[in-house]
Amino acid sequence: MAFIDFTSIVKEAWQAYDNTREIVRIVDISAKVSTNYVFKITFSDRNFIIAKLSYFGKYEHFVEDHTIINSLSNNLPAPFENLLARSLMKGNSLFVYRFQNEILDAWVVFYRPITIKKRLPRRLNDEEIVKLGEQVALLHKSCHSIRNTLPASSKTLKVDVDHLLRILETDYGKYEHRMHLEDIRKQSDLFIENMQLLKADEFDKIPVFIDWNIGNFSVTSSFKLFSRWDYDWFRMGSRMLDFYFLSRVVSDIGDKTVFSYNVGPLMEERFLRFLKAYHDIYPLTEPEVRFLKEAYRFFILNYVIKDGRHFFHEIFATKLQKEAYYKYLPSIDKEFNADIILKALNL
Repeated sequence: MAFIDFTSIVKEAWQAYDNTREIVRIVDISAKVSTNYVFKITFSDRNFIIAKLSYFGKYEHFVEDHTIINSLSNNLPAPFENLLARSLMKGNSLFVYRFQNEILDAWVVFYRPITIKKRLPRRLNDEEIVKLGEQVALLHKSCHSIRNTLPASSKTLKVDVDHLLRILETDYGKYEHRMHLEDIRKQSDLFIENMQLLKADEFDKIPVFIDWNIGNFSVTSSFKLFSRWDYDWFRMGSRMLDFYFLSRVVSDIGDKTVFSYNVGPLMEERFLRFLKAYHDIYPLTEPEVRFLKEAYRFFILNYVIKDGRHFFHEIFATKLQKEAYYKYLPSIDKEFNADIILKALNL
């Protein structure tokens, strides 16, 4: 993409929000992994807020997701009532600024700053794995309890997979995936077929954040979830969509700067320990456990193959898509065994 002054777009967005507060500094604090940008805006009175700028996906989905997240942040009961960053409102509505020109369609939302406590260690010990499992179970349980109070969501798993299949029919899709068209179609068909067999459409839909990298949340000194940020992959869906990234958090290999999305963490003993702790508080069902494989398949198809080159910076997208074709997708049915998990959970 040609050089674009994103800082000026953020400044323009703030002027549209409240031109009476003077900005003295805007600093890019983005993680530099995705195409989204995060900025810290400091005012003349030394207070500051956070701005997120995105041009990935659809404007309507961006507004819809952040409207749901903002409602969730207000509706979550204790002890999670302050877990999420709240977006700024203007009047009675969430404020989202849309910038459009002949090159770019981008959207800006503002967040109140959120307090960060302890980051997770790069490699968790057994006790920390159990505590994290318990905390995620409690969070999922709370999200389930208020799911019917949230605004409606238009995104579904099938809608996203159907979108991928439509992309494959375009000139762009045929070129980008030219050597793997049939493999992608086969994997997409498998996903839809297995969803129907498991009746996954009937699973309760709760807010899920999917991307549980250790850089996206903090905990207290007693390892209780304290704050969660980075909502790039937020959606309403089965709680099982959260588990692949959580398996990576508790994996034996720990957090790495150079990352891959292998299926292996889902079958580690350490993840079984996490699931047992989770299951003791918020029991899983057999169909949900069997759907874990499909949740992983969906992640690779949707976030790596369909959206990878739009979401990740080029160096990451190229690596991950290549691995998706030659490693991730071929390994799913060979390496994932739901029966091992079901036995561990006595299901």
